[in-house]
Amino acid sequence: MTGQVRTVDGRVAGRRGQATRQKLLDCLSEMLSSSPYRDVKVIDVARKAGTSPATFYQYFPDVEGAVLEIADQMAAEGAGLTELLQGRSWVGKSAWQTSQELVDGFLEFWRKHDAILRVVDLGAAEGDKRFYYLRMKILNSVNNSLADAVAELQAKGKVDKDVNPAAVAGALVAMLAAVASHQKGFQSWGVKQAELKPNLALLVHLGVTGKKPTK
Repeated sequence: MTGQVRTVDGRVAGRRGQATRQKLLDCLSEMLSSSPYRDVKVIDVARKAGTSPATFYQYFPDVEGAVLEIADQMAAEGAGLTELLQGRSWVGKSAWQTSQELVDGFLEFWRKHDAILRVVDLGAAEGDKRFYYLRMKILNSVNNSLADAVAELQAKGKVDKDVNPAAVAGALVAMLAAVASHQKGFQSWGVKQAELKPNLALLVHLGVTGKKPTK
């Protein structure tokens, strides 16, 4: 944990306090995996962490404040998604590999943080700017890199000049996020996880390069 961790009233938390605070966050994360966000209460989080509601309120103003802390940590990790595209080629066979690895990394990130991402999506959909900005922080890590890739191909004459790189990138990222949050739903359509990835990668490849992949 970097930087100073403070209590709600501004005091710097000691090592034990930091451990307690993190335990509360870990317990809340676990509860969000099995309970609807609106049903999670401070007393339940505190009980699960083996402490009291009064201790919870030393570190967080309410459940939402703690959820935002978890979401902020998750969004910071999500910024690392840009590494999936950093220095990668979108030409020839390399473009197909890049597409597959982007899809694989994106879906894996969503599975790992499924519970908190559902809360972030809910908050963003309800117009809460705090959740909206956290969601955009994650998506921008991929969106900006994709837009740059399309623009670079366009500058080399490999993509039609009428294509808008930002629009293409935004559409692809929105598609990735929607599919990632609906992964379990594909099973009811008879689509296996192993079948989903290559077909999603195909759409990403077509979107960026305008061509079928060279395998």
